[in-house]
Amino acid sequence: MNSSGDMPDAIAPFPQAAPGAAPGATPGAAAGLRPLPDLARDLVPAPGAPVARDAALTLLRRQLGRIQSRVQEAFEAHALSGLAAARALGELTDGLISAIHAYTIAEVSPGADGTAPGEPSFALAATGGYGRGVLGPFSDIDLLFLSEAPLGPRGRRAVEFMLYLLWDLGLKVGHATRSIHECLEDARADATIQTALLDGRFIAGERDVFTRFEAAFGAARADWGVGQFLLAKRVERTKRHKRYGDSPYLVEPHIKEGRGGLRDIQTMYWLARYAFGVQRMPELVGPDAPGGGLLTEREARAFKRAWDFLWTVRFHLHYVTGRAEERLTFDLQPVVGARMGYTRHGKQDGVERFMKHLFLTARDVVRLSHLLEPAIERAALGAPAVQKAPEPQLAAAGIAMADGKLIFAPDKDVAADPAVMLRLVRAARTRGMELHPLALRALIRNAPHAQALRDDPAAAGIFLDLLTGRESARWIRVLNEVGFLSRYIPDWARIVGLMQFDTYHVFTVEEHTIEAIAVLNQLDRNELEEAVPVASELIGQLQSRRALYVATLLHDIAKGRGGDHSELGARVALEVCPRLGLSTEETETVSWLVLNHLLVSQTAFKRDIDDPKTILDIAEVVQSPERLRLLLVLTVADMRAVGPKVWNGWKATLLRELYWRVAEVLAGGLSVPERDVRVARAKQSAAAMLEDQPKEAIDSFLALGYPGYWLSFDPETHARHAALIREAEATGAPLTVSTRVLEARAVTEVTVYCTDHPGLFSRIAGALAVAGASIVDARIHTMTNGRALDTFWVQDAQGGAFDAGHKLARLSVLIEQALSGRLHLDQEIRKVRREPARLRAVQVPGRVVIDNHASNTHTVIELNGRDRPGLLHDMTAAISEQGLQIASAHITTYGVRAVDVFYVKDVFGLKIENERKLAALRIALLAALGPPVVVEGTVTSP
Repeated sequence: MNSSGDMPDAIAPFPQAAPGAAPGATPGAAAGLRPLPDLARDLVPAPGAPVARDAALTLLRRQLGRIQSRVQEAFEAHALSGLAAARALGELTDGLISAIHAYTIAEVSPGADGTAPGEPSFALAATGGYGRGVLGPFSDIDLLFLSEAPLGPRGRRAVEFMLYLLWDLGLKVGHATRSIHECLEDARADATIQTALLDGRFIAGERDVFTRFEAAFGAARADWGVGQFLLAKRVERTKRHKRYGDSPYLVEPHIKEGRGGLRDIQTMYWLARYAFGVQRMPELVGPDAPGGGLLTEREARAFKRAWDFLWTVRFHLHYVTGRAEERLTFDLQPVVGARMGYTRHGKQDGVERFMKHLFLTARDVVRLSHLLEPAIERAALGAPAVQKAPEPQLAAAGIAMADGKLIFAPDKDVAADPAVMLRLVRAARTRGMELHPLALRALIRNAPHAQALRDDPAAAGIFLDLLTGRESARWIRVLNEVGFLSRYIPDWARIVGLMQFDTYHVFTVEEHTIEAIAVLNQLDRNELEEAVPVASELIGQLQSRRALYVATLLHDIAKGRGGDHSELGARVALEVCPRLGLSTEETETVSWLVLNHLLVSQTAFKRDIDDPKTILDIAEVVQSPERLRLLLVLTVADMRAVGPKVWNGWKATLLRELYWRVAEVLAGGLSVPERDVRVARAKQSAAAMLEDQPKEAIDSFLALGYPGYWLSFDPETHARHAALIREAEATGAPLTVSTRVLEARAVTEVTVYCTDHPGLFSRIAGALAVAGASIVDARIHTMTNGRALDTFWVQDAQGGAFDAGHKLARLSVLIEQALSGRLHLDQEIRKVRREPARLRAVQVPGRVVIDNHASNTHTVIELNGRDRPGLLHDMTAAISEQGLQIASAHITTYGVRAVDVFYVKDVFGLKIENERKLAALRIALLAALGPPVVVEGTVTSP
């Protein structure tokens, strides 16, 4: 068997050592590696006189070390690409295995072939990846001991002797011992065994046995037919993608098993090999090739490039981690990217350039699979029976049917009428039908013709219908995967494969965008009524539905260009929308939505929505109830499309409350009347809730709160506070901690009532960090009696309510210990479980923004930095040390990026406007945002 039967490649594989040649004498020469010692001669220096086993192991270990080090040195010196290194390692391993086989023969059996008289001989074959002649640095070595008939005692002893030697060398060996008949019987109903045998390659022993097996297996494959193998591989691939990632654009991809990875390329090779017996993809090029030429030379080269690039990434992964690591996690991405020579270019970091190349490669693998698989099926099983479309309008549009699926009519020239690509997809959508695999193949090959449709009004109408119709995300994804979308909208091509090196976004930019469209589809189908009731209701009230869908398509179109992507994207929208057939009014609406698509979320999570100015400021920007509805729905779609852990009940509540308050202002309501009037109304409502209490008790409670307190809570909460304060005063308790789980908001409310003193917020925040609670919002109030009534809303590490009974009890104890000084916060915070190593590579530079315009009564401080246990404790301590009072805190985390906003005043209750004091505050906060400094076993802020 030719050992080149591995993957698509236009370059001949390393030559296999000729039978009888000294194994290990010249392997690696094809890769330019230094020759290795003649291992077989050293193991058996004289015929029938092998060295002792311990000496053999020493020789083998040395040789294995030479093999691994020489390949690694050549690879890391860029003398070998990943594919060349994999082949070199495979060839050198052949030499090692052959030498072990020769040593086994001399040690175990008196016969020249490893058997006693009358016993069957066996062939030693490589299977799996090793059978394809390629090995990763830490890959398994799969071996098949193949015989004409079941092995006897001496044969089994030889197999056992070899395996123990390999295991003692520390190699991971997969093995099977079968006769030819057993191989065929086991493979008959098991596609996994068929695949392993398909990769079989002779290494040593009885070549005639392996030759007879090849002939028998070839005949058996012809008898079984390619159909069963094709179906099994499709089922296997679907399960694998579901497990390792059904998108080729996951930001921590699995290089081997994920969609668009090495296994997908191997699957195409297996299908081609099974159907036609080809060894390399270039054998499918040209009219005389099997199947009549299933690939073009360009497509075969694309297979080779993808195969080589992915192998290079895989080798770096193995060498960097020192194990068979196949997932490219965040901590490994910058390391591998740097090793491969990716550096910063313009506005894009080296790691982002590397990952974009990887994602584009994965995209190419997906497209090549769509190209080759249906062609193999057609060539092996016969062309499908193409039928005339049952509806005259479909036939007139150039569409036919095959196997119950839609396909281009045989006489249709797609290049002459590229709009037929859109008509085909729309027909599938409208009729609820599938596209035939051959139709996808044609779409991929004809995608470049989409650029001719950019100024075609009829094509624009069909595209808008696809974008705004039912299941639009599904069909936009199809247009993206076949390459149509990048040709039709050139700006789209710039975000394909573009990732942001953070832990917040799960997908690349274009995949996130399609996910956002999918959320709009869910809202249209009313599938999210329970999770987002307001958006579910509003989407049916929109007058500008086309504008909403186009804005969703374009909201991140300008990412990766440097500058504010919202502003740049708004300009792009002004150019793209008219070409898509939108009116001037719709174009202006889309541009405005793209410009302001972050307004609602940033306001809800970073600003005090109980502050009247916050509501008035956003109302002034929005101005229109329709725009407010559009903006809320777009915000929900954008956030839910980021990743499964981003959305929670607390965020939904903040967005909902912000929407209704702004909507009331836009409708001319009185949600933001004068402050004194609002305070008076709040007190009246609180008094009504306390009507069963004595008048003196009610008056006493109403006198406790400053105006900010009354405007921060609803009447029910005021009533709970009154009961808490009344009980604390009656018992003389110095500290009261109350917890309440709010399941609808996915948070737990923690209320602390105690004597106020500087640094109180910081100590409570530290105690909550030690307890494992994450603060998402806070309100800090000092009452007229000098006591503090502070409220924190917290979640657990999974973004849910902090509701376990034992955890709540421990939380209360920790707060008491922190306030009494018995808990050494710095030391305890250090003990909090650290984040996974894969996330530590993501860096977030510290940033401090001080705003004296966002609120009429407070200075607003926005802090951006790398999240870590105790960060909030450090930041609030720095604020307190500057002599400032914290009125409220709004805590948001985007992956590992913390964005925390504090409303503060000075000791006189005024904004901080002195430039010198602001400069000192900025310096202190930047220091607090930095990593903690370890000093003699303790952790302190830098």
